[in-house]
Amino acid sequence: MNLREITDYNAPELDVYARLTENQLVNRADPDNALFIAESPLVIGRALDAGCVPVSFLMERKHVEGKAQGLLERCPPDIPVYAAPLEVLEHLTGFKLTRGMLCAMRRPGLPSVEEVCAGARRVAVLENVMNPTNIGAIFRSAAALNMDAVLLSSAGSDPLYRRAVRVSMGTVFQIPWTYFPEDAPWPEGGMALLRRLGFKTAAMALRDDSLSIDDPRLLAEEKLAIVLGTEGDGLADGTIAHCDYTVRIPMAHGVDSLNVAAASAVAFYQLGKK
Repeated sequence: MNLREITDYNAPELDVYARLTENQLVNRADPDNALFIAESPLVIGRALDAGCVPVSFLMERKHVEGKAQGLLERCPPDIPVYAAPLEVLEHLTGFKLTRGMLCAMRRPGLPSVEEVCAGARRVAVLENVMNPTNIGAIFRSAAALNMDAVLLSSAGSDPLYRRAVRVSMGTVFQIPWTYFPEDAPWPEGGMALLRRLGFKTAAMALRDDSLSIDDPRLLAEEKLAIVLGTEGDGLADGTIAHCDYTVRIPMAHGVDSLNVAAASAVAFYQLGKK
């Protein structure tokens, strides 16, 4: 085991955990060296299950022979394992480590929309959803409630941001996902691509002409893409106009709408029924 006790807070090897921003980790100028951070044994394990390649670990010293032992046994022995007491790690990173363990990993290459949708009957489409917490919660619901894939517009938040990965409980590694490509951008190009793949589109929006989410026509669709919009503004008018259905979740007590993460769980449960 390549165990390294932390003695120098400024060591460049620790930049990935303590000083690089999420955008710097993405490293768009050099995608082969792009990274993401997985936090907690559960999330790291799911990332390893999905084939993600670890670069280094940062953890409480006590976890080296404890919670991390099984994970470390799955990794090459030369991978650096930086260790220190919890209070030292919190000083280094500037935030509380909820499970006392982080792992820097290579960002995997993304599949095409066609690959993600192969054999799928229900997919979620996220239009410009910006909050990483919402992204993580939506992925967790999608994985649990019979979505086969998640597709994202390029302007939305990254599912591999640290907070999104953590909130998703690692389900970002369990359900296929990708962005719409530059040659078929969302909405017009993405919708055309989905239609070529045999999907009908259902915009989640409160409109006078919206179908109730329990309308039998929706469940009868062989392939359905459930389209959810950004926080606050929801779906763009043009997106709604081009979808095959507009769908609402009935509200009570004068409530006008649900948070996009809560709405996604309701929609996935109802429309993902088999």
